[in-house]
Amino acid sequence: MIFVWAFLVGGAICVLGQICFDVFKLDPAHTMALLVVLGAIADGLGLYDPLIEFAGAGASVPITSFGNALVHGAITELQTVGWIGVVSGIFKVTSAGISSAIIFSFLAALVVRPKG
Repeated sequence: MIFVWAFLVGGAICVLGQICFDVFKLDPAHTMALLVVLGAIADGLGLYDPLIEFAGAGASVPITSFGNALVHGAITELQTVGWIGVVSGIFKVTSAGISSAIIFSFLAALVVRPKG
């Protein structure tokens, strides 16, 4: 049953993004930023972790999970280290993903040649 919920929750997040494109005519950058902010707000309200427990990868894979990770890391480090943890917590949780995106994008740019 977890696969069904993962599919439905992940699909709902994707539908929300598609609605931003089609109805509100947002470009991809604004849509991505909106979804990250919504994930951050949901984590700040304590709603995103229960969603991940309920839907698994359906909630942890979409871009909203990045906002969740940013806020979750900041709040966790704030509680353990203090105010400096707000900044360091963001980087501690997300640095591997950001570094991977940079490295793989660079490698893809070396291999793929654009047409035109």
